[in-house]
Amino acid sequence: MGELYKTRFRSAVTSVQNDTRLLSRNEAPRRILVAGGAGFLGSHLCEILLRAGHKVICVDNFSTGLRRNVRHLTRFDTFSIVSHDIIEPIDLLVDEIYNLACPASPPHYQADPIHTMKTSVFGSLNLLELAVRHNARIFQASTSEIYGDPHIHPQVESYWGNVNSFGPRSCYDEGKRCAETLFFDFHKKYGLEIKIARIFNTYGPHMRPDDGRVVSNFIVQALKGEDITIYGDGSQTRSFCFVDDLIDGFVRLMGAAPSFDSPVNLGNPGEFTIGELAEQVIEMTGSSSKIVHYPLPVDDPRQRRPDISLARRALDWQPKVPLSVGLKETILYFDRLLAQTNQDLVEVA
Repeated sequence: MGELYKTRFRSAVTSVQNDTRLLSRNEAPRRILVAGGAGFLGSHLCEILLRAGHKVICVDNFSTGLRRNVRHLTRFDTFSIVSHDIIEPIDLLVDEIYNLACPASPPHYQADPIHTMKTSVFGSLNLLELAVRHNARIFQASTSEIYGDPHIHPQVESYWGNVNSFGPRSCYDEGKRCAETLFFDFHKKYGLEIKIARIFNTYGPHMRPDDGRVVSNFIVQALKGEDITIYGDGSQTRSFCFVDDLIDGFVRLMGAAPSFDSPVNLGNPGEFTIGELAEQVIEMTGSSSKIVHYPLPVDDPRQRRPDISLARRALDWQPKVPLSVGLKETILYFDRLLAQTNQDLVEVA
């Protein structure tokens, strides 16, 4: 873990611990289940919760989550790992539940679209039933993908979206939309405390090299000196949020008043074209990679930028890490990871 990232991480932890709205809920350690806890976002969340003094149960089926992401957390005696697929029922004594369990990159969620849909629908149902049994507050990691290829820009929480219900991305998009419906139905029927975050593009350490999303793709290709692959002409836009900013948003949302049940956009409102991102990665890595273009995938959104007015107002949250700073730390992470992988291959040979 680089020094820059350590500093940013410590800053996020301090922000959470010093937030007076959260302290009332943080007076006593809680038993917190993090589904998908070995994944990119889940592993960061597990660490910040452990450092805040809570007992954390990481539940993961390790289909895309990695044990190396949470191996360093085993030094905490308040941390445990349960290998389990949440499409099957689970019963653990918990006070809070974070549901982050679902592949989030197109290559991974499209590899088994039926299982992806099951994870969002059956998995949410199982965790919601667990929350009812133990009167636990529950958080859903939803997605900006529920807006589809949006007709309004930037996207606000009241927008219903423009989603193809049977396209190649629909197993993820519609699964997350269905999960939101289940959360609100459980809230209405049982009075369950729910929190829903609609996550926009996030990047940072613990992403997989084969993640398939644009930031990791560009960085890995640049570090290897391979062609940078842009799908379409590169004019489509995205907004990129560094991981520790997002995790800070998660914890603030979970600590919000019980009456606050609105979905909340969490992401960085700074907007960049994919072409601009590619050029910046090439410059920052000093790579000789060339940019090549391929046809745009079906249903790929043309524009994606969150309106975070609600998060600013209700959670006093907004991202703090500029893209250039976050990219620097993410490049360092992948550089070390690829170097370690190459060394492992040499030793095996």
